[in-house]
Amino acid sequence: MNIAIIPARGGSKRIPRKNVRDFCGQPLIAYSIKAAKACSLFDHVIVSTDDEQIREIANACGAETPFVRPAELANDHATTVPVIKQAVEWVQEHIGKVDNVCCIYATAPFIQADALQNAYDLLIRKAVSGYVFSATTFPFPIQRAFKVKPTGFVEMFEPKNYMTRSQDLEEAYQDAGQFYWGSAEAYLSEKIFFSTDSMAYVLPRHMVQDIDTPEDWTRAELMYEALKKNGDIQ
Repeated sequence: MNIAIIPARGGSKRIPRKNVRDFCGQPLIAYSIKAAKACSLFDHVIVSTDDEQIREIANACGAETPFVRPAELANDHATTVPVIKQAVEWVQEHIGKVDNVCCIYATAPFIQADALQNAYDLLIRKAVSGYVFSATTFPFPIQRAFKVKPTGFVEMFEPKNYMTRSQDLEEAYQDAGQFYWGSAEAYLSEKIFFSTDSMAYVLPRHMVQDIDTPEDWTRAELMYEALKKNGDIQ
């Protein structure tokens, strides 16, 4: 069977209660649950959480919360793959054999069911042993990036590229922070996402927005309303 796991702990620091905060009329996590259920790929859509309010909202949105996430996987230092691994182990022990897993972040209001479907098709068609994850392009060549030193002065990371035209530099990609398809075995063996065994499902930049700060939140709401008005999201 295929399952979706949506990790959503209660202890968000930069934006308190982020996962269940109202985003354009719905709790933020509702968008991820809605997309997972709309694509009809999953036998179970499970939210992994340690928080009772998140549990109640997830259930109201149609997701399952059959276990409480262990405390050691709900602190500020917990990373994604061990959280998904624990969920897969629980499902295999209590429900049945898991074939493929999609980790879907709870903070992805632009996520679309067709992207989940297309990425899954890529995972199966290419027999990917790692992951197929959402990605997008950097808006500016990373080879010409610079840092600001403690003195306030700047320094290029790669000074050799100062005179290179932007169009002559290799395009770079970044994690879009929406979803990560993989086999149960990939998660159980704790493979890293960004390896040579993985493939990127590339999304247009206007369909991607991290939500880590209040400024990100405001920008995401404005983008969401524009995308909805334009018919780019359902």
